[in-house]
Amino acid sequence: MLDATKLIPEEDVPLRIVGRLVLDRWPDNFFAETEQVAFLPSNIVPGIDFSNDPLLQGRLFSYLDTQKSRLGTTNFHQIAVNAPKCPMRNFQRDGMMQTMVPKGRANYEPNSLAEAGEDGGPRASDQGFVSVARFEEPAAEKRRVRAESFADHFSQARMFFASQTEVEQGHIIAALVFELSKVKLPHVRERVLAQLRNVDGALAARVAAGLGIDLPPAIPPAKAPVDLPVSDALSILKQEAPVAGRCLGVLVTDGADGAAVDALKAAVKEAGASMKIIAPKVGGVALKGGKHLPADEKIDGAPSVLFDAVALVLSDEEAQELLGEKAALDFVSDAYAHCKAIGHTAGAQAPLDKAGVAADGFVLALPKGAKDLVALLSSREWSREKTVKLPL
Repeated sequence: MLDATKLIPEEDVPLRIVGRLVLDRWPDNFFAETEQVAFLPSNIVPGIDFSNDPLLQGRLFSYLDTQKSRLGTTNFHQIAVNAPKCPMRNFQRDGMMQTMVPKGRANYEPNSLAEAGEDGGPRASDQGFVSVARFEEPAAEKRRVRAESFADHFSQARMFFASQTEVEQGHIIAALVFELSKVKLPHVRERVLAQLRNVDGALAARVAAGLGIDLPPAIPPAKAPVDLPVSDALSILKQEAPVAGRCLGVLVTDGADGAAVDALKAAVKEAGASMKIIAPKVGGVALKGGKHLPADEKIDGAPSVLFDAVALVLSDEEAQELLGEKAALDFVSDAYAHCKAIGHTAGAQAPLDKAGVAADGFVLALPKGAKDLVALLSSREWSREKTVKLPL
C-alpha cells in the first residue's frame, strides 16, 4: 500500500509492475461516474497488506464512515461506478437505497438453514484476504506497537531534499515561504523553521530569509536524524521526460501563416504529442489566403498554464490588436515566467516585447523551429527564473 510517511528509494527496491490501469475515456456523466466514486483503502486483494503508517491506519477505518456520509447510504457499493465487476454477495440486506432485493431469511453466517432445506445465503471464500503475521511468536498475533524508527521524523525528509536538483530545492523553499507567509501566528512560523533546521540548515536559513525573520534554534529531535544516501529517483528533473503525451498551445489570429500551423501539426504528430488551437474568438480564424482554421479554445478560456509550451502564429495587424487584450498578453508573459518554450512567427514580435520576453534558447522562430519547439515540450529554461522573480 502507498505509505505517505516513508520514502523507499527505487535504487534499493526497484519498481515492479503488478498490474495495468487503463483510462481510455472521459466520464459520460461526471456526477454518476466521478462524484459518487468511493475509494476505500481497506478494500484490498490477497497478496498485499497494510503498512504501519499512522496516516494509512487512520484512513482504514475513517473512509468507510466518510463514504456513508458523503453518498448517503451504507449500500454505496451498489452504485454503478463502485459495483464490482465480478459476482459478489453479502448479508447486507437493508439500509437506504438497497437495490439487490435479497431473498430468504438468512442474514448472518454461519447458519444452519440449509439443514432445514432453506437457502443459507453466501458463504465465506477460502480465497479471501488473510493478514500477514508480523511476529514469529505467537505466529498469528498482532500487537499495537510502533518501531523505534518512527521517532525519526527528519532523516527521510533530509534525504528527499538532498536528492533534488538546485532548481527543485529552490521550488521547495519558495513553496515553504509562500505557505508560511499565510500563517498568522508568528510563533507557529518560528516553530516550523526550528523543525526545518533538523532537515537542512541551508533550507531553514533560506526560508527564514524569504520570510524576513530571524532563524530560531533547532527543536531537539526525538531521534537524531542520519544522512541517508541520496536517491535520484526522488527528483523529477533528474529523470528523462518524454515528449509524447505533452500538449502545445498555439495562439492563432486572422491572416496568420498557415505553413507555420502545418509545420507544428506535423511535428506534434511525429512526436506523439498534441496541440490546441487558441484564437481571439472560438469560431476560429481565416488564415492568410482565406483558409478557415477552427479553434479549440477562446484565448481568455485557455491560459498558457494549461500547456507544456506555446506558439504564437500571428499576423502583423492582428498582433497589434492583441496588445489591448490582457488575456493574450498574460498567455505570453505567463509562459515566459514559467520557463516554457515559446515559438513565434515574425508578426508576434510586438506582443513578445510588451510581455517582456527576452531571447534565449527556448524562444524559437517559426516555422523553421517547429520541430525544435516540440522537442522542448517536456523541458523548461530554468535560468529564466532569475530574471522573473526575486531570489530566495
